[in-house]
Amino acid sequence: MRVRRLGWAGIEIESGGSTVVIDHILGWKSIEPYIGPPRTPLLEPSAAGQSLGAFVTHLHTDHTDASAVKAALADGASLHRPQVMEGEPLETGGVMAAEMELEEAGVDQVLMNPWETVETGPFVATAVPAVDGFGDPQISWVIEAGGKRIIHAGDTLFHGSWWLIQMRLGSFDAAFLPVNGALTSFPHRQPASGLEASLSPEQAVAAARILGARRLIPIHYDGIHEPPMYEQTDDIPRRLTASAAEEEGLDLIIMAEGESLDL
Repeated sequence: MRVRRLGWAGIEIESGGSTVVIDHILGWKSIEPYIGPPRTPLLEPSAAGQSLGAFVTHLHTDHTDASAVKAALADGASLHRPQVMEGEPLETGGVMAAEMELEEAGVDQVLMNPWETVETGPFVATAVPAVDGFGDPQISWVIEAGGKRIIHAGDTLFHGSWWLIQMRLGSFDAAFLPVNGALTSFPHRQPASGLEASLSPEQAVAAARILGARRLIPIHYDGIHEPPMYEQTDDIPRRLTASAAEEEGLDLIIMAEGESLDL
């Protein structure tokens, strides 16, 4: 298995000449008025138009980009995603832009519940529990291929299902976890909590330890920092390094956008 970082939370996974993508985006126009344009690169997959499947953790447009997904997918391939959110417009405001864009783009979609598994080519993908910082549907993805297993956790909060994930699916060769510990104040989620809406560096290390991960690869940082709407936590590299150094058997790997990791 070979994993290439595409920017923000996006990755491309290759095994046996086949690829899939997770949270692949090339922009987030619908939320730029609130958080500005991306501050770090967002890259095309190496096999554009050839991915056997796409997976998204949730339908915020910094994780779901309908046009990017459609361009990445091979003919007949599908996007795998969480269930549709029900509710009043203010309740579902965070996901409706992506829902409409996916419908307009004509992307074939497969709705998944936690613990459901799907196979595509050499890949076995399992949706596992996650907790969104705003109450919107979210899952994490466990991908297995070629005897290797990774987890991609979108921008989840810390939660109690890390233990269940490891018990049911086993340990991980790599954990791709968010680390920006964002404080947010969005119009549709007021009053603001003042608490982190995604894993902090220390929480990511704790989650990797519980999951039995051999490697922690941080994602979901540096691309957005627009206080007070969206404020990244401070001193991420130092805090990750210090926290990971206390964990025996866990390697911290900082991947630049476009860099690949062979497992």
